[in-house]
Amino acid sequence: MEALERYIREHTAPEEALLQELDRETHRRMVAPRMLSGHLQGKLLTMIVRLMRPQRVLEIGTFTGYSALSLAAGLEAGGRLDTIEIDDELEALAQSYFDRSEHGAKIRLHIGSALEIAPRLGTCYDLVFIDGDKREYPAYYRMLMGDDGGAPLVHSGSLLVADNILWSGKVAEPVAHNDRHTQALLAFNRMAVEDPRVENVIVPIRDGLNLIRVK
Repeated sequence: MEALERYIREHTAPEEALLQELDRETHRRMVAPRMLSGHLQGKLLTMIVRLMRPQRVLEIGTFTGYSALSLAAGLEAGGRLDTIEIDDELEALAQSYFDRSEHGAKIRLHIGSALEIAPRLGTCYDLVFIDGDKREYPAYYRMLMGDDGGAPLVHSGSLLVADNILWSGKVAEPVAHNDRHTQALLAFNRMAVEDPRVENVIVPIRDGLNLIRVK
């Protein structure tokens, strides 16, 4: 498996130097560096943006900024990314890399709860990357779809990309893993597959991505 993963990395477009530096600093400074998207997932996010050509992108969960930079790299001129991070201690690190990136001007970093901030931004998004608190995934879905009583933040043709949707395989063993994170992810996956307004596919890259297209 390690040989296969190495082959995949070697035959994928190379990682930008700034992202390599951010990856190293994240692993050096953060308690849970696995939260970083990394090379392969970052390239996939960039590719999705380039294929979709969205003008407005929302990210829930910035962490140290790797995925935001990957998303912004695919944005065309005039495109904008709103990224929301709950942990104010990560603000300086993420913003420092945004400031150094050629794509940083496309990014607006917001600190606080996504459930409070996103509706106040007054934007309908073409693409949403969800990588925040797993316990809040169902609430994110209801917010984005307008099921919480507010205006929808997505439209027909929008794409939601939810990360960590397999949760290290725990979603396939719900009886053995009756914690709040696993149960919330199970609920989120059920919401997507049972909602007639969307179509979805789970892709088993890293910890799983749920790609959800609004019809």
